[in-house]
Amino acid sequence: MHKLIAELMRLYLPADVLPSDILALPVSLTGGDGQTRAMMIPFRKTKGADSEAHWTKLCEVANALQTTLKLPAPAVSISGGDAYYLWLSLAAPVPAERAQAFLERLRDAYFPEVELAPDAVRAPVALPPCLHPRTGKWAAFIHPGMGASFADEPGLDMQPPPNGQAGFLEGLESIDAEQFEHAWRLLEPAAVSAPVHAPAPVPAASSTPAPPAGLLLKDATLEDIVRHLHAKNIEPTFRHLVA
Repeated sequence: MHKLIAELMRLYLPADVLPSDILALPVSLTGGDGQTRAMMIPFRKTKGADSEAHWTKLCEVANALQTTLKLPAPAVSISGGDAYYLWLSLAAPVPAERAQAFLERLRDAYFPEVELAPDAVRAPVALPPCLHPRTGKWAAFIHPGMGASFADEPGLDMQPPPNGQAGFLEGLESIDAEQFEHAWRLLEPAAVSAPVHAPAPVPAASSTPAPPAGLLLKDATLEDIVRHLHAKNIEPTFRHLVA
């Protein structure tokens, strides 16, 4: 558990959050000083849409973040309810207003159909792993190759092992100041005249090979995921949780 909390602190949380609160309560990704170190993007299932449409859109956006905007691979999580999330980490905090504007620029360029709350970067969020209050299923960080298997029900029946959750985060990098400024300029309204679609995918930060074509790690197998965790000396005791 300590390793998971350390990874969450490294990537997403302001310095004034108490470690004891991280998995016990929803916490804001913005600190008391008004600075933000992380952003979370929701991709929820839409009534009447294809069952995998929200997963497909997440993959397109994750590819665009890496190939078009040249940002590090984001984390991917399932909500335990009806959504997937992308998690972006900043190496240096920025004012919450600028982080919110960055999210809105991303939305306008890549996922205009997704509604963002006006206080998205300030609102408290429940960090995975946690129980969804409505469904009773577990939210969790996942290997991107697992994503399509959760399209109909993005949640786990049992609590995922903390070391496995930490393993999905420990290889991730934060967006440094230069990368953030470069992406900010590319997303300026004058530079984005229409939604930009990602070119061919690149591998996420893992030892799993990228698929030859299609979405980000969409075709990774369970064996690929287990191999990835074994490379990090993590025993994947969550195997029985994955369909």
